[in-house]
Amino acid sequence: TVRCMKIIVEKPSEEFLKEKNVFSWPIWQAEPSTFPWHYDETEICYILEGKAKIKTDSETIEIKENDFVRFPAGLSCTRDISEPVKKHFKLGSHG
Repeated sequence: TVRCMKIIVEKPSEEFLKEKNVFSWPIWQAEPSTFPWHYDETEICYILEGKAKIKTDSETIEIKENDFVRFPAGLSCTRDISEPVKKHFKLGSHG
């Protein structure tokens, strides 16, 4: 069986961000660039600034400031960063 490889993008509330303690997570930053990426484990992240397109075999999604994004483990994609990205992120399983 093929697991769902869908990227989920949400607009989180302040309460949600506080509940998840998002602002204590590590920060990752990248300049505009295009590169392949593979998620060995699930990643959830909150975009602080920037803009990027994530291209998979089945879809292209745009992520930007204030998006809360969940990338499934096993996903392969191309990251196309158009504006410098800064995000809080957390790896591993998240119920």
